[in-house]
Amino acid sequence: MPGRSRWSAHRACALAALALATLGGCVTVPAEAPPPASESIALLYTRPAERALINGLRAYEEGAFERAEQSFRTAVLQSLRDPRDAAVAHKYLAFIACAFDRISECEQQFRRAFGAYPPFLLTDAEIGHPIWGPVYRRVSQARADEALAKQAPAPERAPK
Repeated sequence: MPGRSRWSAHRACALAALALATLGGCVTVPAEAPPPASESIALLYTRPAERALINGLRAYEEGAFERAEQSFRTAVLQSLRDPRDAAVAHKYLAFIACAFDRISECEQQFRRAFGAYPPFLLTDAEIGHPIWGPVYRRVSQARADEALAKQAPAPERAPK
């Protein structure tokens, strides 16, 4: 029957087109990752370490450096959840130590900031500060030198 074979051919073409359309719809294009969810400041403030960090930042901005230093130390001791926050607490402890001419403590706090969050960086304005800028650059350079030394191959020993 010629009518039936024509209908079968149309049906086969339609099914093929449907299959291609369906399979084409299965191809997924990677979507951009959604931005990380932020946490509520009110929720953060209920956590003792995070509250201490917030209070330290406030006191520092007000020029109450003793209170700020105590708050930053409390924040670090109570284990801030985000390593970036720990680096910030150490950064401000370094600033305070440098400002009060406690240079070795300043260096130590910058090292701890890098230890808490290795990509830790100061802003250009902070790096340019005449008191803590040179200390930060020295600690940062020492870290870079240590990293290079770890990557360098060990010297070959001469045969005995």
